[in-house]
Amino acid sequence: MATIAGQGNSASPGVEQVIATEGKATNKPKPPVRLSLPPGPRIPYDFYDAWSPPAIPKSPSNDSGNGNGRFNNLRDSPPLVLERKERDRGIPSGSSLTPFSKAKQEIDVEEVIREVIDRLEALVKMASPQLIFVDGTFADLAQEMAGYLHVDEEVKKHLSQEQNEEALQLLVQASQSLNGVPEKEFTGAYNLLIHLVLQSNDPKKYLPTVCVNLQKPITSSPTHGFTLAANALSTIFNLLPQNNPLRFNVLLQITRFIRQHGQFELLKPRLHNLEGWFKVWETNEDDQRRLYVEVSDAAADAGYEEESYHYLIKALGTFDRDEQEEVTSEEAQKLSLKALRLAISHPTRFDFQDLRVLPSVQALSDSHPVYSQLLDIFTEQDLEDYNDFKDEHQGWIEKENLDNDKLQRKMRLLTFASLAASTPNREIPYANIVKALQVPLEEVELWSIDVVRAKLVEGRLSQQQKVFLVHRTTYRVFGEKQWRELATRVGQYKSTVDQLLQVLRKAQSDVDSQREREQLELERKLANANIGGHQGGGGGDRRQPRKPRTDEDD
Repeated sequence: MATIAGQGNSASPGVEQVIATEGKATNKPKPPVRLSLPPGPRIPYDFYDAWSPPAIPKSPSNDSGNGNGRFNNLRDSPPLVLERKERDRGIPSGSSLTPFSKAKQEIDVEEVIREVIDRLEALVKMASPQLIFVDGTFADLAQEMAGYLHVDEEVKKHLSQEQNEEALQLLVQASQSLNGVPEKEFTGAYNLLIHLVLQSNDPKKYLPTVCVNLQKPITSSPTHGFTLAANALSTIFNLLPQNNPLRFNVLLQITRFIRQHGQFELLKPRLHNLEGWFKVWETNEDDQRRLYVEVSDAAADAGYEEESYHYLIKALGTFDRDEQEEVTSEEAQKLSLKALRLAISHPTRFDFQDLRVLPSVQALSDSHPVYSQLLDIFTEQDLEDYNDFKDEHQGWIEKENLDNDKLQRKMRLLTFASLAASTPNREIPYANIVKALQVPLEEVELWSIDVVRAKLVEGRLSQQQKVFLVHRTTYRVFGEKQWRELATRVGQYKSTVDQLLQVLRKAQSDVDSQREREQLELERKLANANIGGHQGGGGGDRRQPRKPRTDEDD
């Protein structure tokens, strides 16, 4: 039999799995057969910490001596696989309290359960690496699994002829019935199946079937089915070596599973590892694109529009820009059209340069010219051009299921930004805003607040002067026209600075002249004072020295 002796973060780098087979250590990774969860509320599966099953939740223990603090009754106790040390206490060899064993033993089950869980909790606290102890050969474990799946006779024939692959094929084909086993036996049963699959010379043959079965409903546990299946999927991912390309296929299935259950927030924190994983797995561009699209769809279904657009752009970036046939392929055009619609419909996306520079999007000018024209309008044109577009293509917006109100509001904000960027004196009269946005005068202040809130423009309103004072603005595009405007403004700034320097130089010159005049005046006064002193003394100092003071003077 197989039992887990400790559990760590197998997804973390530097953590090695130590496995002992029949009492001897080996470097070949094998998956754990994990104890099923105790009763009570389940801890939600957390993809952020690790791609590994959650720890066994702790329940409050009132009295460690009577065992009632662990489980409510013996029927709620988890299945257990005893180690050799437990068997040495008087339990006959070959017997085990697992979901696959029919043997009954007269032992203190509560005491054994309490001791094993204490050991597991101690190992988790020590953050020890994942240790798996396997007790039994492949044939023994496969035969026990076959008995649990009720295919023992067929499997036994293959095992007797040492046809392990054929026996494993039968087990995998019958494994769909595991979705209906009791909840407390589910994790242990699937862990043993995963262990057997990973012992195969070609696990790739069996893993797709196992992953697909895990995505089907867990009929025995509608409430906790997602957590149980996520545990099993993450166990497969973790127990594969980090550089094994099969991890890509498992991650793809996990992404589909996440999308199916609308739990994208659990997957989101792990997505920053994608590019690093692709390098380690040496994933080709087609497979990268497949996963990016799956992640984008999962994000869109969960309402994460920004993340959906981000990974859709990454998917479009996997097309080779030098291969015209690839850029204009049906898949490329379909994804480009999807990204374009998402970009122009998103209420807070106002920059389309990252989309416009993609070769597959540029190719839409031939395959979907109307969409390409609409993208050009949102990129660098204004509301008047958008209205002309609607008049030219009557009913096209409604036919393509686009929201005209959202598009028109977005165009008004973009037009306001363009108006602010093209105003040289940084003051926009209310009348100009009314004309450009085609709104009543009383709505000017509301649109000014909206454009500031959208971070397209920074400024303030002057109700007395009826103008909008621009402090900062964002250019929608920066091409030749914008460079010329920038050159003009730089020239104006240079002229202003030159004039300021002239004023400063003149002021400095005036200060220097004043100091020079003051210095000359001071020297003149000192010279006059010396001359006057000589004339008043009659040719010399004739003063007599003072007599020293004596006591008689008092």
